[in-house]
Amino acid sequence: MSLQLDKNDHAVVWMFSGQGAQKPSMGLDLLDIAEVRDTFSCASDVLGFDVASFIQNATEEQINDTKAAQPCMCVLSVALARSLMARGISPDAVLGFSLGQVSALPVSGMLSDEETFAFVKERARLMAQAASQNPGSMSALLKADEESVLALCEQCAESDVLVAANFNSPGQIVIAGTREAVERAEAAWAESGKRFSRLATSGAFHSPLMASAAKELGAYLEKLTFNEPHIPLINNVTAKPMTAAEAREQLAAHLTHPVRFDASVQNLIDAHANEFVELGYGGVLANLVKRINKDVLRVAISDRNSFDAYVDAKSECE
Repeated sequence: MSLQLDKNDHAVVWMFSGQGAQKPSMGLDLLDIAEVRDTFSCASDVLGFDVASFIQNATEEQINDTKAAQPCMCVLSVALARSLMARGISPDAVLGFSLGQVSALPVSGMLSDEETFAFVKERARLMAQAASQNPGSMSALLKADEESVLALCEQCAESDVLVAANFNSPGQIVIAGTREAVERAEAAWAESGKRFSRLATSGAFHSPLMASAAKELGAYLEKLTFNEPHIPLINNVTAKPMTAAEAREQLAAHLTHPVRFDASVQNLIDAHANEFVELGYGGVLANLVKRINKDVLRVAISDRNSFDAYVDAKSECE
């Protein structure tokens, strides 16, 4: 399926934050917005715990646990999207980063909010379980290109799992694998005079070490019925629009295949997208877009001030 956006006007992409940027108390100043409260309430019923109370009282360690981090980040992203849509603001396409792809599902119309929150709960559980059974690490390599990273993984794997997991932006690629293999790769990268940054993840996501989670998630997804998206959702695995027919297979494969964020953004720009708005927390994706193309407009919405500023700006444009 080819990507086609409006070539004659301002094309807007909403991006949904990935796991890793979460913080205690994030987004709580948005709870006086009715749509945020309603989304948090809906999610709390599905997830089986009070999301707002958890975010308010959680320690760093508690909110960084995969089983908590994924649902909380997803709920905040969806709540922001619902609040904007209630004010007549909507995107021309949606794009998530890893977990963010799940948050994009209900906004695209492929799943309901309730189905999405149940899905993210199961996804988080299975990924945490796989990370416990098959320990691993992730590390961001700087000044990296695909050819050199693939060669590094082949050189340092030594029969262990070691793969390129996230293609973030020009010069930034994340590797994932067993702890020993990642350490060898980091050492070799440093020896070549380049820098790296170990990620604070609980496992080697988007690598073969997530195979058990992908298999079980595939079985779970067979129970869901996906709608054709009314807003194009760009698939992390293929960097192309996702269809209902391929959703189950791709969402399961997502756990063991790399995130092609850089290619996704570039494909959207090639299709005339010129505004990228991150909904979630941390502003990581907005910064990555800047590395990919400095000319497009970038916005990060994560709190009441940034939400109000964006709504006001959109009102002035009408």
